[in-house]
Amino acid sequence: MSIKLSNIYHTYSKGTPFERLALNDVSLEIAKGEIVAIIGHTGSGKSTLVQHLNGLLKPDKGSASIDGIDITAKGAEAKTARQQVGMVFQYPEHQLFAETVFEDIAFGPRNKGFAEDEVEKQVREAMAFVGLDYDTYAQRSPFQLSGGQMRRVAIAGVVAMNPDYLVLDDVMKSVYSPAFSVAYTIRSYENSRNAVFKEIMSLHKSRGIAIVLVTHSMEEAVKYADRLLVINTGKVLFDGTPADIFKQHADELVKVGVDVPQVYKLADLLRKNGLAVKENIKDDMSLVKAIKQAKGWK
Repeated sequence: MSIKLSNIYHTYSKGTPFERLALNDVSLEIAKGEIVAIIGHTGSGKSTLVQHLNGLLKPDKGSASIDGIDITAKGAEAKTARQQVGMVFQYPEHQLFAETVFEDIAFGPRNKGFAEDEVEKQVREAMAFVGLDYDTYAQRSPFQLSGGQMRRVAIAGVVAMNPDYLVLDDVMKSVYSPAFSVAYTIRSYENSRNAVFKEIMSLHKSRGIAIVLVTHSMEEAVKYADRLLVINTGKVLFDGTPADIFKQHADELVKVGVDVPQVYKLADLLRKNGLAVKENIKDDMSLVKAIKQAKGWK
């Protein structure tokens, strides 16, 4: 099972003075069960790319399919295929529309034709999964919730549809709020980010779904993804493991506005100074562990 894009082109404002080529001959395949991070500077084409994964945008040229089914086509088969790709956008409040949390989360399962008792079951399970108590929140308006709670409702609405692929388009960027002190904001951001990703990784492990993570954070990409896609000027510049890409293309990444994570820079510096630190470093803790192993410390 996989999503496949073949030779995709997409142009905005075609035929006007503002015409802009957003995707330029993009081909890739994402298999069920993968965790893929997509990185690139603002305007590189990341969001345009992921909106082709479930047919939200149609290519000017090229083809997009899920399990061999053309998702740009009309008909029930293409609609069913598109529903296997759930998307959570940067600002989840833009996805919420119903009067209550229950109705918002229930929309997807109902749209897939679930019986009402199954709809309630899916809503309850999805709310429990994202840490929202059913009795407390089900009948509340989603627009009266905090940003973090709204984000959880948006994720629950996708989870309730049992997708095979989950696309997160820079979801954590909307966590930041300048209304609080800097210390509180940083602490709140870290807690919220870690909680959301813990839920997402649990979903990946329990259901075997693919995760496509669009992010500006190199640390997030390294920590969670097995595969990295670097996008620049509408093209896939690099496609491989984070370790290989950061090791082999560090200078090129900087030139296109993508920096190498600090843990990779430090690990590389240690290697240059004679310490045999392993290559697959994902975060601070794995670097500390690798240093201890290289030193022979317990």
